[in-house]
Amino acid sequence: MKLFWALLFLIFNSDFVAAQIVGCTDVEAKNYNPNAIINDGSCRYRRTKVKPLFSIPISDTIHETSGLLFWNEKLWTMNDDRDRNLYSLDTTGINLRKFSLAKVINKDWEAISQDSSHLYIGDFGNNVSGNRRDLHILKIEKKALLENRTVIDTIAFSFEKQNNFTSQKANTTNFDCETILVTKDSLYLLTKEWSSKKTRLYVLPKVTGMHQARYKATLEVNGLVTGGVILEDKRIIALCGYSKKLKPFLYLLYDYDENDFFSGNKRKIKLALPFFQIEGIATKDGLNYFLTNESFQRKPFISVNQQLHSVNLGIYLKSYVSKSIN
Repeated sequence: MKLFWALLFLIFNSDFVAAQIVGCTDVEAKNYNPNAIINDGSCRYRRTKVKPLFSIPISDTIHETSGLLFWNEKLWTMNDDRDRNLYSLDTTGINLRKFSLAKVINKDWEAISQDSSHLYIGDFGNNVSGNRRDLHILKIEKKALLENRTVIDTIAFSFEKQNNFTSQKANTTNFDCETILVTKDSLYLLTKEWSSKKTRLYVLPKVTGMHQARYKATLEVNGLVTGGVILEDKRIIALCGYSKKLKPFLYLLYDYDENDFFSGNKRKIKLALPFFQIEGIATKDGLNYFLTNESFQRKPFISVNQQLHSVNLGIYLKSYVSKSIN
């Protein structure tokens, strides 16, 4: 009798059982499972490299460009040391315009991001000694900025995982940071970890005041993460970075579960730009991306000026984006 009822249950619930098949749902992956309905983050990908559509020089004024975003049909960036200005330029690298933020200090600006009403600049570069206690994010009103006014609040924070503030050797800390991802209700930080070559995800509120950035998860990137952009509605994140030998890469996170950014597809893509210190990444549509690199000089062997690059990642994301729309 028990067997009868078990068989009856399976018959009437066959659709439910089929709907629960988990596995790799990305058709671009080596282990794509056409029967899988739920993506379990297990997708594995072939090694690949992308070449920029163009690489063009940009003004010496922004030779330390350390972040990038796309807003108001312009690209926006800033330098990472002392310079208290924001800069906008068009997508061909010209028509540079300066916006003064004279009421603030630039100790080490390393990231820029946005939501519908504000820009967020991360003054949290921490690679020199790894023991900064003044980490903070500037929250800048967009409307005021376009009217040549400055309305700026400060979000100060510390890392939940950092308990030791002993001074360290330069470029050895795991509490450096160069990436902010902004969602409707929170700020997410991704660390640039010089020793572990991983990145850790932290979250804090978008509210003015002092907060502790709460640890969420760790991702093995085998490199240094220096920037990122999120398309919250599409569940796509694109990170940029480089190895300690200055070999740049992109890292895609997509089809994840809500704000569990590391739960979905994870794909690392090499960038065909040797010895480039890629620092910023921005996009308008989630398929075409802009990147900037800082000027880097190690004479007589290496001399790379600041540049703007364009890459198309449609070959990696188009099927996912099309599937999401459908």
